[in-house]
Amino acid sequence: MSAENNNRFEKLRELLGKDACRALGVYPVPPDFLLSVVIPAYNEGKTIDRIIKRVQESPIRKELIIVNDGSTDNTRHVLEAYRGQENIRIFNLEQNQGKGAALQKGFLEARGNAVIVQDADLEYDPEEYLKLLQPIIEGEADVVYGSRLSGKKQRVLYFWHYVGNKFLTLLSNIFTNLNLTDMETGYKVFRREIIQKVAPTLQERRFGIEPEITAKISKLPEIRIYEMPISYSGRTYQEGKKIGWKDGLSALRAIIKYH
Repeated sequence: MSAENNNRFEKLRELLGKDACRALGVYPVPPDFLLSVVIPAYNEGKTIDRIIKRVQESPIRKELIIVNDGSTDNTRHVLEAYRGQENIRIFNLEQNQGKGAALQKGFLEARGNAVIVQDADLEYDPEEYLKLLQPIIEGEADVVYGSRLSGKKQRVLYFWHYVGNKFLTLLSNIFTNLNLTDMETGYKVFRREIIQKVAPTLQERRFGIEPEITAKISKLPEIRIYEMPISYSGRTYQEGKKIGWKDGLSALRAIIKYH
């Protein structure tokens, strides 16, 4: 679907001009560009079908790498309906090993020009892929973080989650000398060669994977990291949110350990 995006770009460029289109996130995508979408899933049987369909609808050529992390609900059954479909690869971890293990598997299997993490819930919107990819496709960035704290719309939920995210981001920034606003974001995009350089060294199995990835990419020579604002529709615990205060402590430990 890069051709569809490029046709849209040509029409809008005639109306608005190239600079205005670029500012709006409308730009040409190389026809051979491939995005690898890594989807870690643990007990997401209620949402996995919908997120796959939404990812498939995003207007860019892509492959889906779905890693079922030992789910005990019907996630595996739902995924079997997609097995064998073009550009979808499914990997089942027989025992739950954690998000970090699922991401490591997905990163190493990626074949695309860029790799994005897509959680299997409905908190992040695949329609924002093109916006997040823009700095990479235009040759400005090696890594792009989607910031939930940069002025886009988001569901109002837990104050202490917000405080925890800000604290962990600040602490991470102190050690990495970066100025990120949202280190814990689930939307991270990498040039494939960047994340595959880091992936074999990843050790964290749960949510400590976020600060570990940030620490390790920050040490790569001449790495170019961008942030782009994204929308965010967080879940409540009743709706299936899994992260808790223990994961915050794990992230704190990982920040100190890997810096």
